[in-house]
Amino acid sequence: MVILLVEDDPEQLEPLHAALSQAGHVVDAVADGETAQWLLTSKSYDLLILDWMLPNVSGLQLCQHYRQMGNTAPVLMLTAKDTTPDKVAGLDAGADDYLVKPVDLIELLARVRALGRRSPLWNGETLVLEDLQLHTNRLMLERDQQTTQLSMREFQLMEYLMRHPNQLLSRDQIERALWEWGTQPESNAVSTLVRRLRQRLESVGAKDWLETVYGMGYRFAPPKADV
Repeated sequence: MVILLVEDDPEQLEPLHAALSQAGHVVDAVADGETAQWLLTSKSYDLLILDWMLPNVSGLQLCQHYRQMGNTAPVLMLTAKDTTPDKVAGLDAGADDYLVKPVDLIELLARVRALGRRSPLWNGETLVLEDLQLHTNRLMLERDQQTTQLSMREFQLMEYLMRHPNQLLSRDQIERALWEWGTQPESNAVSTLVRRLRQRLESVGAKDWLETVYGMGYRFAPPKADV
């Protein structure tokens, strides 16, 4: 998933960022609400993880603003506030889940997996589109009893494409989704990654699912059956 993580304490931000990245997620990790607000207007996320107590713009305000923009991706609030009124305030602001600090990393990853499975394409730990399965816990593609192992970056692209089936995705969208904020991929990085993923898809008989729309980007969808 593409995750926005906002936490102003570097001693908490760094281990959270590392744990989420090691789990295969693309994580934009920032320490203030103003930067987070800007990112929310320029990039799409599958999940937001927001610290409540941020300077200037709080996590609660970020959540409220995000919902007012019409966005529906899950929001997980992190906070030391553990009273019932506080929890109610967070949920009423649009949060989907609530985790009290100090954060246990194992529990955090479990909550993230649970929130990520809210898409109708999910079946347990597997993302499913037609007869193509992406096993997220094994970084493996499967179709018709054929399997292929993916690298972490190939897996991230595959997950992104399967989360946006039938959509035309530009190179810029893919770059912003797969490379963390503040990093700059090489000019041919997307093309190279798409070529490698096509090879993996070919090994399970799904090469034609990933279409190049010249001058515009890429579309991932099962080929339409001949009528």
